[in-house]
Amino acid sequence: MRVLICFLLCTVLCFGQKEENSQMLNDSAINIYKNNPQKALSILEKSRSIAKAKKQKFEEARAINGLGLVYRDLGEFKKAIDLSKQAIEISSDSLLIASASNNIGVCKRQLGEYEDALTNYLKALDIYNALNEKSKEATVTNNIGMVYSYLGVNDKAIEYHLKAKDVFEELDNKKGISEVYNNIAIIYANDGDLQKALDYFKYSLAIEKELDDKKGIAESVNNVGAVFYYLQEIDSALVYFKKSASLEKQIGNYAGVGASYNNMAQVLIENNRAKEAKIYIDSAYYYATKYKVAVDVEMALQNYSQYYEAIDNNDKALSYYKEFSKVRDSILNLETNSKIAELEIEFQTEKKEKEILSQRADLAEKELDISKKNNYILGLGALAAVLGLLGYLFYNQQKLRNRQLQKENQLKDALLKIETQNKLQEQRLRISRDLHDNIGAQLTFIISSLDNLKYGFKIPEKLGNKLKGISEFTTTTIHELRDTIWAMNKDEITFEDLQIRISNFIEQANLAAQKIKFNFNVDASVDNDMPFTSVKGMNIYRIIQEAINNAVKYAEASSINVNILKVHDKMLIKIKDDGKGFDEKNVKLGNGLNNMKKRADEINAQCSISSKLGEGTTITITF
Repeated sequence: MRVLICFLLCTVLCFGQKEENSQMLNDSAINIYKNNPQKALSILEKSRSIAKAKKQKFEEARAINGLGLVYRDLGEFKKAIDLSKQAIEISSDSLLIASASNNIGVCKRQLGEYEDALTNYLKALDIYNALNEKSKEATVTNNIGMVYSYLGVNDKAIEYHLKAKDVFEELDNKKGISEVYNNIAIIYANDGDLQKALDYFKYSLAIEKELDDKKGIAESVNNVGAVFYYLQEIDSALVYFKKSASLEKQIGNYAGVGASYNNMAQVLIENNRAKEAKIYIDSAYYYATKYKVAVDVEMALQNYSQYYEAIDNNDKALSYYKEFSKVRDSILNLETNSKIAELEIEFQTEKKEKEILSQRADLAEKELDISKKNNYILGLGALAAVLGLLGYLFYNQQKLRNRQLQKENQLKDALLKIETQNKLQEQRLRISRDLHDNIGAQLTFIISSLDNLKYGFKIPEKLGNKLKGISEFTTTTIHELRDTIWAMNKDEITFEDLQIRISNFIEQANLAAQKIKFNFNVDASVDNDMPFTSVKGMNIYRIIQEAINNAVKYAEASSINVNILKVHDKMLIKIKDDGKGFDEKNVKLGNGLNNMKKRADEINAQCSISSKLGEGTTITITF
């Protein structure tokens, strides 16, 4: 997604003025560039020339940054970055520096350089926060959420998007609201809640049409097409993707054209129409490479690999798959995630320290005022009055000192708490990096090696199936490792977070065991905001995971039901299957059932197992 331009300045027009000036030209270009970028470029170049000739540094810098904004929306990200950097060098105006930094951040995000993107966003956010520019601050906050969304840290992404949404709604900023809902819809789509994603995308599209923003319309149309693709409504998806590509061409945004072509190619390949897809992949790869859009380059390489695999050219399929893996690994890695988290911690700590210094300055100023008042009273009072007043002033001064000491102690406690939280976060990040770099890297190497064997050698079917089983087992292990890292990086987990994880796991189980019907129901009385510690939430998730796995492997069931409800002050989770069951008196519990009971004991919950031959099994967790 693209973000709302945060460098809109008021138009100043003087009636009767015949001579064009740089300020008027800049204002005019900003107002039209969304729907006519080429004309805006021409106006801004003219404004830049006039301002330079008249030595108007601010207007020259403003014109240069305006060029950077237009080139960014045309997909020429490197050129846009260079122009915004030039603007920062020419002018020291805070608002202009903030706008240029935000523009650099957007371009860096599109190029897959997420750490640099966040650094520039935080710089802009700091300036807008100091100047109380709420709308622009919300725009940058929304952009930061998009960085976390690209990295797959969805809970953090939604947190930033919702912060921005509250401000945009307060200011009645429709464009900002549209961008926020667009970004949240992407997260819902990635999490599998397609109907909710479609509703949000259509709401965003309606706003863009109302605003007559052709660029915003093109992006929203593309997103609606993506949801139809996920819903397997292929014809509708292709119609929307083609419409999006057409709109992007009209405004000259060829980077956006590449994204639409990639989407069309993927739809065609997955629906056994690979021959039709080749021309779209070639075009997508051309535009993505030319304008250096990292995400689209990655997708085009993946489409090439799948295309050649579909036409049984395994050598080329393997070659493109290796290129795709290199690009993907260079864009997304745990080290980048860790650095971004550290940048945010530094920003929040710096903000707290500034607040503390400001409070100390206020205290010192108040103390100086009190001292001046005391001297004034002493100079005017008579000897008898002075003695009486000295006692009274001494009492007051001591009282103020006590208050000051109390506030200083509170400030010290706050600093100590921040330092402790930072150390805990650093420890979590260190452990996460160790897990990823050691275990995660080794498991990924195993999967890559198995894939290379599959594509590089002709192997017997029986051995191929064995290798496939090992690869699937290793992939499952990586997912479990990611679940553990996800839980470690949170102070607490809400029931909504847990519900999403459980729902995703049941969907995966449903795909793996298609003969079994799965039902997952959550009673309306359950509070979605109910918090758990990360340990408790992870144990509950693992108990449910183990129960479903046991039912799939051993029960020979035709249906498995997972129900979560609240009875009085207790939470109940029931996993029930209609399988063959077992005789509780004559069967010794295996490791899986014992592990569930141990996990329940660790979180002070009760785990009961009820089963009869021919009547299925019910596992109930109460806490």
